[in-house]
Amino acid sequence: MPSPSTEFTHAITRRPAQSVVNGLRAEDSGTPDLENMLAAHADYVATLKSTGSTVIELDALKDYPDALFVEDTALCLPQGAILMRPGAPSRMGEVSEMAPTLRDLYSDIREIKGPGHIEGGDILVTGREVLVGRSARTDAEGVAELRAILSDWGHSLREVFTPEGVLHFKTDCSLLDAETVLATRRLADSGCFEGYSIIYVAEGEEAAANAIRFNDLVIMPAGFPRTAETVREAGYKVREIANSECAKIDGGMSCLSLRFTPS
Repeated sequence: MPSPSTEFTHAITRRPAQSVVNGLRAEDSGTPDLENMLAAHADYVATLKSTGSTVIELDALKDYPDALFVEDTALCLPQGAILMRPGAPSRMGEVSEMAPTLRDLYSDIREIKGPGHIEGGDILVTGREVLVGRSARTDAEGVAELRAILSDWGHSLREVFTPEGVLHFKTDCSLLDAETVLATRRLADSGCFEGYSIIYVAEGEEAAANAIRFNDLVIMPAGFPRTAETVREAGYKVREIANSECAKIDGGMSCLSLRFTPS
């Protein structure tokens, strides 16, 4: 039986807009180069398609510089989709832009209505539970509202905490298979992955932790050779994608797509 946490028939991506140079960032590490970003994004989309999945490519949204990071707008599960409520005010409108696409794919659409906030980058769906990291973008009220929705669908939610100074929970971790995570030591040392197998990123390669398992591939950011080799040695098929430009606005591999099998 396919694993709903790692095997998908569909993905949604959104093309970067020229306004991406104004995207949010924790630190100023330079202005993203749009041409290079578009090339890397095209490689990312092609890699998703190479697994045989349907990839829905949405148009750029010039009014929302961060809109290419579609993962934050929704949580997609076999039972239905849940529209998020971003913690960054400038990103709130991205959800309504995503909603029509999801309504075409799912018969059951729920939404986080507030007053709390939650973003998809803080949610890791494993083979046994949904881990949600509290962060600067995801608060207790948002987690509580998501818990109530997931309970209706038979999912267990466990609240954990994102390390201080780290944007999202999945900035520091990703799922390699239903019971194995790739993680930084600063996150794993909190004990949040007790009972799971853990593969640690190499020291100094913490940004490699944000990867995605998409069907038979582990898609990782390029430029972290020790971590990539460790993941390969563990038996996974790795594909590396350039991420230097997205990283300038705090983006990674998981941020760039919604991955799911619709109901």
